[in-house]
Amino acid sequence: MSIWHRQPDLEELHSTRKNTITDLLDIRFESFDDSSITASMPVDARTHQPYGLLHGGASVVLAETLGSMASYHCIDTSKFYCVGLEVNANHLRGLRSGRVTGVCRPVHLGRSTHVWDIRLSGEDGKPSCISRLTVAIVPLGKGGLPS
Repeated sequence: MSIWHRQPDLEELHSTRKNTITDLLDIRFESFDDSSITASMPVDARTHQPYGLLHGGASVVLAETLGSMASYHCIDTSKFYCVGLEVNANHLRGLRSGRVTGVCRPVHLGRSTHVWDIRLSGEDGKPSCISRLTVAIVPLGKGGLPS
């Protein structure tokens, strides 16, 4: 059974990137199935910290992008919107080049919160970061505006 209220569409996901940090960091949505969504990001000068390793903050941007988009596709956007509430990350090993790929899966899909597990790995498949994102699901106010 699918978790999606509205099934993700890769073209639509990519169209939301323009003039955002997702575009700046070249985060690309790769695939989705009934219970996960996958995206990747380059490990290069745009995402390095000063010592040539993937910046932990860039890893968190990839993780939060995945979890936020996943939540967005799990809710009825005519009634709700979603915002990040808390994000954490455990950085397991450094990456210097290639692409880092994140796979996002739900831990909890409740009425008022979603919790996502996002696993990042390098091209060799070895884990580089484990992140958890909590998203608040908020009812739209009058006129369809955030309350």
